[in-house]
Amino acid sequence: MWTKLKTTVIDCHVHLAKYKTFGEDAFNFFASAFSSKEEYVEFCNIHSDPHAFLQLMEQNGVDYSVILAEISPLSTGVATNEMVETFCQASPRLIPFCTINPYLYPNMGKMLEDLYLNHGFKGLKLLPSYNYFYPNDNFIYPLYAVAEKLGIPVVFHTGSSIFSGVRIKYANPIFLDDVAVDFPGMKIVMAHGGRGPWYDEAVTVARLHQNVYIEVSGLPPKKLMEYFPSMERFAHKFIFGTDWPSVDVKRNIEIIRNLNLSQKAISQILGENAKKLLGLV
Repeated sequence: MWTKLKTTVIDCHVHLAKYKTFGEDAFNFFASAFSSKEEYVEFCNIHSDPHAFLQLMEQNGVDYSVILAEISPLSTGVATNEMVETFCQASPRLIPFCTINPYLYPNMGKMLEDLYLNHGFKGLKLLPSYNYFYPNDNFIYPLYAVAEKLGIPVVFHTGSSIFSGVRIKYANPIFLDDVAVDFPGMKIVMAHGGRGPWYDEAVTVARLHQNVYIEVSGLPPKKLMEYFPSMERFAHKFIFGTDWPSVDVKRNIEIIRNLNLSQKAISQILGENAKKLLGLV
């Protein structure tokens, strides 16, 4: 008798439950997923402990979580690299991704190399529309050169955002076409898949370039086939993420498992693609 193998689930877009500073818009948005703000605050207090978060991962059926730093003082707030590093030391199932605000650090490449070699970070998250730069700005290129050399994934926020202070003109996935051409060995992940205006642009860039992927956090999973009609054909290009703590992770996983997709495609999206990207295989 054949035994059905368990699908690896990797949530590639997870925020810390508590930030050093947190914008009012962001707080209200995340709290809206709960019955009250008090319930949200209690939930965050509990799961700011990495061991409690690991228990939640077990309950939700998540094998690995990518934990993202964020330095966006003009909009959502600040969760420092140091906070993410400390949190992820609790378990190898917690995968730390650093961030670099290009206007705060003069030698971004050197900083990334230090974060990778000496602090255990496995990837980089950039927020062009939160930090006000175009992804194909030349002054960012030395950072990409180091990321390409190290072989680590670089996640870019793409698409819309509802928070005050965000300028979405910087978040069009089409700018990543230049980056992919100029750095063909760099692993590029488009968080939110161009959410809102640019789903087609995201798919086009992912199709054109071998090392470009679409990550679906912040999107209602029941609408993924509507946003990306070619998802089955290009399932090897899609990566699961949730934007926790604003969502029901277990429910999102279940909805994706029941999409009109092949079992192979579902496995690729929920974890197999990310395993390869993160070097877990």
